[in-house]
Amino acid sequence: MKLSGQALKLGDNINTDFIISGRYKFAITDIKELSKHIMEDIDPGFSAKIKPGNSMIVAGKNFGMGSSREQAPLVIKESGITAVLAKSFARIFYRNSFNIGLPLVEIDTDKIRETDSLELDLDKGIVKNTTANIEFKINPIPAFMQELLKEGGVINYVKKYKKLPQVE
Repeated sequence: MKLSGQALKLGDNINTDFIISGRYKFAITDIKELSKHIMEDIDPGFSAKIKPGNSMIVAGKNFGMGSSREQAPLVIKESGITAVLAKSFARIFYRNSFNIGLPLVEIDTDKIRETDSLELDLDKGIVKNTTANIEFKINPIPAFMQELLKEGGVINYVKKYKKLPQVE
């Protein structure tokens, strides 16, 4: 699976309340409308920076910490972000993201800057920063998790194949 996008840089400890403010948790139930408020509390203009299908979030340590609110990965995906690259992820956020088909990659993000062009090859375990002409090796995402991503998440996978993917 290959993805590309322009880096939208964030820092460490981006919690689920930063991704989507808790004040919207029950006030807005439509995910398209909710996604317009992504990262609003830390960068009011963040949603305007997103180029749907051509943007990746690049963050520091502990991305997605906090509550297990499923709206957080959903608004990222709905906003048009193709992947999230970070030094580390909160475990429940990591699982929720793959369950909905949002790719996450653990990588040292220090050499990636705002608006750098990135190419991600999940099969080969490579991230290329084409702006800085740097290539990073990452741990390839296991085949069963890539199957979830290709189908748009676990629910879509089960609907299509009538079973869960096999872990090898």
